[in-house]
Amino acid sequence: QVQLAESGGGLVQAGGSLRLSCAASGRTFSIYRMGWFSQAPGREREFVVAVNWSGSSTYYADSVKGRFTISRDNAKNTVYLQMNSLKPEDTAVYYCAADTRGVGIVRSTNTYTYWGQGTQVTVSS
Repeated sequence: QVQLAESGGGLVQAGGSLRLSCAASGRTFSIYRMGWFSQAPGREREFVVAVNWSGSSTYYADSVKGRFTISRDNAKNTVYLQMNSLKPEDTAVYYCAADTRGVGIVRSTNTYTYWGQGTQVTVSS
């Protein structure tokens, strides 16, 4: 089992920044990849960004390229999402997720085995 705990959400004005954190615990040695997904009211959960646990590869949704950056600190078993130049359309609950199988489509929710509880990000105009 892997447990994930997000933090760092909040309310920010358009153009501002937030940094989300996702701390993993439990069988962290089994993690192959970590991802962040967002879910706005009435919409499906959408892929935002992912990183291989080794740090060798990162994957970004087109909508966040150049604005969001994912990083990880393996010593702390923590993944970070730095969100800059935030827009009102970024408003959503953000979930981190862990892939422990290493197969499947990076951008698909079905690829990820474990999920955090989510943290709310609200961007005001």
